[in-house]
Amino acid sequence: MDLAILSRSPTSYSTRRLAVAAADRGHEVRVMDTLGFAIDLSRNTPDLQYRGRPIWDIDAVLPRIGASITYFGTAVVRQFEQMDVYTPNTSFGITNSRDKLRSLQILSRHDIGIPASTFVSDRKGVRAGIRRVGGAPVVIKLREGTQGIGVILARDTNTAEAIVETLQSTGTNVIVQRYVAESNGQDIRAFVVGDRVVAAIRRTSRGDDFRSNIHRGGRAEAITLDKDYAQTAVRAAQIMGLRVAGVDMLISDSGPLLLEVNSSPGLEGIETATGLDVAGAVIDYMSNQVGFPELDVRQRLGVSTGYGVAELLIRDESEYVGKTIYDSGLRERDITVLSLHRDTLVIPNPRTSRLIEANDRLLCFGSLEAMKSLIPLRRKRRAKVQVLPDEPLEHDEL
Repeated sequence: MDLAILSRSPTSYSTRRLAVAAADRGHEVRVMDTLGFAIDLSRNTPDLQYRGRPIWDIDAVLPRIGASITYFGTAVVRQFEQMDVYTPNTSFGITNSRDKLRSLQILSRHDIGIPASTFVSDRKGVRAGIRRVGGAPVVIKLREGTQGIGVILARDTNTAEAIVETLQSTGTNVIVQRYVAESNGQDIRAFVVGDRVVAAIRRTSRGDDFRSNIHRGGRAEAITLDKDYAQTAVRAAQIMGLRVAGVDMLISDSGPLLLEVNSSPGLEGIETATGLDVAGAVIDYMSNQVGFPELDVRQRLGVSTGYGVAELLIRDESEYVGKTIYDSGLRERDITVLSLHRDTLVIPNPRTSRLIEANDRLLCFGSLEAMKSLIPLRRKRRAKVQVLPDEPLEHDEL
């Protein structure tokens, strides 16, 4: 497998571990600066330039897109997708997971437990919103934030109202969530690869800080997840369009409550705590997927054998373009469309009268055999130039 790791931090623990794991398994691997790409839209065939030269003969890309470059980074990933290069995390999956409000909106329609949450833009609705989630204390979160940054605990209503109004006055959108007291400063990070959790840790906050993120000084210990928590983690990652994800959950009296799905989860904390080769699990999964059919069929937990969840990319030449979901004949094949993804738009439970357009992504549930019959073979791109400017990484360079 010729693998490109998209990262702005080639010396970071996670990037280095992934590169070493790939090299140890005999794969060609190079770490490529995400901002070093240029998207070529001047030709009939979608293309990319890296440091002034065309990209060719890459089998798979593993995006490590930082929050500060989400827009450009996902544009690069989307271009790779159009070039038939495999990626475990789709561009729309990265975009959706990065926006906490959007991810909660998507997950709330799929029977995933989440803390009671509210989003208001009018300062007059702040106090009513706090009441709707059960009153103070509440957790206030920025729509975009990582490693516990932008997460505030307000212990009384007046303080919560003042914080929200102050942030709104600067044009910052926030989400207000119920504080789950029984979690007691702890949460769970499940590392999902494909259709399973390969490692899990319990993170505990230090001192008075209720945030348990390891970057905030939290402690981590390896755990074995209960079935409900493992199922929630896998389903959440799949619904978001991510095959490699860190899923954060709270332990509550009502079962797992999902906090966040991270599309670029760190490896250092979870590998150190568990002693497991999580990076190797990621590379092995990608290697198995490269060269396989383009439709990634994933067995849904808790349903009859022979049925599963799949994501179908509608290409320009597809027979479904211009047809409604009803006229497509999918239902007659025992396939139900759960959601339709169009650019950054997500339409859950779309009406059967909805027209299907080129480049739509249909998240479907149904007969695995029927869905496999819809899979086009992956197209291999032809080489356009002889070499790329960067040489493959050797062990002593990592």
